[in-house]
Amino acid sequence: MNNDLKSMSRKELEKLLADVKKALQAAQARDRRNALKAAERAAAEFGFTLNELDDEKPAKKAKVKGPKKPAKPSKPKYADPADPARTWTGKGRQPNWFRAAVEKGIDPATLEI
Repeated sequence: MNNDLKSMSRKELEKLLADVKKALQAAQARDRRNALKAAERAAAEFGFTLNELDDEKPAKKAKVKGPKKPAKPSKPKYADPADPARTWTGKGRQPNWFRAAVEKGIDPATLEI
């Protein structure tokens, strides 16, 4: 068959591709019908129809999520020796007072609270 494909023109190959796609769709529809018939027969053995079985599916419970809790603010880790009211948690951007103190040669451990 490989020799046949190599000798075919582009139009012939496109036609073949379209035919194969149609055949695949038909095969899928046929398999679906056969599966549905088999399911109907299996349900009938127990005295049910597929619609009756479909209605009895247990409904999935939706997970109830409560309101999102606000994030707790971090505790300050460093304090400005000149003004102890100015603090920094050690997270995020360094405040100017902290950066200036480190540039002066002050050890960050001495600024800890």
